[in-house]
Amino acid sequence: MNTILLQAAAAPNGTGTYSTLIMLVLIFVVFYFFMIRPQMKKQKEIKKFRDSIKEGDKVITAGGIYGKVKSVKPDTIILEISEGVKITIDKGSVYASAADTAADASNTVTAEKK
Repeated sequence: MNTILLQAAAAPNGTGTYSTLIMLVLIFVVFYFFMIRPQMKKQKEIKKFRDSIKEGDKVITAGGIYGKVKSVKPDTIILEISEGVKITIDKGSVYASAADTAADASNTVTAEKK
């Protein structure tokens, strides 16, 4: 029978350990600045927007429902989606202001015309 023996490669004189450590730290830094930090910034902006919602604002929910804010409570919003039709939604499901999305759409259209 044939037998194959595997031997572990000898580690270099410590230079491999330091370069591996440096690469791991570098990867963490890149992840932080390109993925974690922008996401945290976006979450802060969304929280600030939700805290600044007041009566009369036009908003869009996560489900795509457009409506006008009639009442704001600490955790919920009463939204009028049509005359006489009011729904109660969680503040966490409001993502954008209808005015903001209209401005973004008009900016996109003008950019495409150029």
